Amino acid sequence: MTEFKDNNVKASTKSVWAGEKEYRAFGASQVPVVHSVAYTYDDLDHWYDVAIGKTKGHIYGRNTNPTVESFEKKVQELEGAEAATSFSTGMAAISNSLATFLRPGDRVVSVKDTYGGTNKIFSEFLPQMNIDVMLCETGNEAQIEEEVNKGCEILYLETPTNPTVKITDIEKMVKIGHEAGALVFVDNTFATPINQNPLEYGVDLVLHSATKFLGGHADALGGVICGSKELVEQVYHYREINGATMDPMAAYLMIRGMKTLHLRVRQQCESAMKIATFLKNHEQIDQVFYPGLEDHPGHDIAKRQMKDFGGMFSFSMKGGLEAVKLFLPKLEFANRAANLGSVETTVGPARTTSHVENTPEERAALGIPESLVRYSAGIEDTDDLIRDLTQALAYLPEPVAAKSY
Repeated sequence: MTEFKDNNVKASTKSVWAGEKEYRAFGASQVPVVHSVAYTYDDLDHWYDVAIGKTKGHIYGRNTNPTVESFEKKVQELEGAEAATSFSTGMAAISNSLATFLRPGDRVVSVKDTYGGTNKIFSEFLPQMNIDVMLCETGNEAQIEEEVNKGCEILYLETPTNPTVKITDIEKMVKIGHEAGALVFVDNTFATPINQNPLEYGVDLVLHSATKFLGGHADALGGVICGSKELVEQVYHYREINGATMDPMAAYLMIRGMKTLHLRVRQQCESAMKIATFLKNHEQIDQVFYPGLEDHPGHDIAKRQMKDFGGMFSFSMKGGLEAVKLFLPKLEFANRAANLGSVETTVGPARTTSHVENTPEERAALGIPESLVRYSAGIEDTDDLIRDLTQALAYLPEPVAAKSY
């Protein structure tokens, strides 16, 4: 499974070295960007063997690409998977994976607290294809088990969730899913392979929006899945025909970004913990949602299945949406943008980021208040970020009373 002689190579080393040596050319120390759409062969029998997968090689860019393959192998190593395949975006990874294994009449069980685009697939697109979807309360293990036991093809989870940062017990959900004959998918974008490896708990497919923490520089779109060779090959076949292929330049940027993944995530986790603790005690803040806080409902589970608690958290403001509108523009060290996981701190309300596709009523039904702010800690100095939050919060009027949601 691993390309390294020593099976104990750490994730920090894999981030730098995995998936690269065989793809370097001309003695270069870096993987090149291969922009060629097609690959030429003089021997037609060799060409045919490559085309049918009998011999290693490349024939056409929609199928495979050397730079893209290098990126896939790096993620594969970090997740401890047999195989991986990539996509043009994170949503392409999710939609292609679901479409590969679902047919009309099938059933999916998931949780309400998933990324807004994922939620739209569940609430809008899959039902149009006569696929039944049941969205359970996140953390309600009894409800999830009951619904899974009614029959389903896929149990789809996201942990931590976007943007409410809720935690699901992966090991327990895998047991429930597999006993019912379901495949179990986990979106691991928020945790990253540095903090969490769902395959270790028996998950069938792990998904990432590579645009976020993996790339880490907000300059390339991509998605990736990892799992067994058998399952990944099925998803790859769907993707190669339907065409949601990762661009080689994006793959190059992902490879470059992942070399510092472990360093970035370490700093982001440290900042998120300190900032979440600071905000929890601030008079303008109603609630802080971060699994690193001991009073977080999923703290004990996160402590068990994660190596650290992640660089993402969210918080709701006592002054509601008006407070959010006053506060966010005052931040100096934060991009107000619909992204996360970058080297720069990025903030925004769910209404314009994770759940912009949903109506206010839909967000309310999902337990997402309009006053919710998603905060992706960057790699800046932690104290500078706290001072920046302090000065921005100082512009707000005295809160009248805490609101409940």
